[in-house]
Amino acid sequence: MDQDLDNLLNAKTTQVKKLQEIVKKAIEDENLITNNLLNPPKELLTKGQSISDKVAKFGGSWAFIISFLVILVVWILFNTLTPVKDNFDPYPFILMNLILSCIAALQAPVIMMSQNRQEEKDRKRGENDYLVNLKAELEINALNQKIDLILEEQIQALFESQAKQLEILKKLEQKL
Repeated sequence: MDQDLDNLLNAKTTQVKKLQEIVKKAIEDENLITNNLLNPPKELLTKGQSISDKVAKFGGSWAFIISFLVILVVWILFNTLTPVKDNFDPYPFILMNLILSCIAALQAPVIMMSQNRQEEKDRKRGENDYLVNLKAELEINALNQKIDLILEEQIQALFESQAKQLEILKKLEQKL
């Protein structure tokens, strides 16, 4: 009887050892993913990239639109309401058109540079999302392995205990 009890206890310790091995393997698999997510490479910006980000941020804001409209209105009112000799850009506003064209010609590529950098950030964010999903999948697989192992061990332990119970019943039957 004592030997049967020892066998049952040893079966449980082997089950615990197998579970610990599964946990250890899962931790090793997830270690690389966790390090990549916790320690992303720092972004080093050049002076030009920093300027392009600031220009794109300001150029796409309401502050830029409102201030630009105010400047244009002041420009037009000044050149239409002042006497002709004080106008520096009379009615067809050729100088204003030239300045607007220059601003657009310079601002567009700078904004494109910033958008390209933002696209690269989005790509890296997508890769990180993929790594998070991969980590979740690894954890789910580890959980499935643990559950399968527990079920297998429990079924085996159940069969063994039933076999031992049958032996004990046969011994009792023989004694009676």
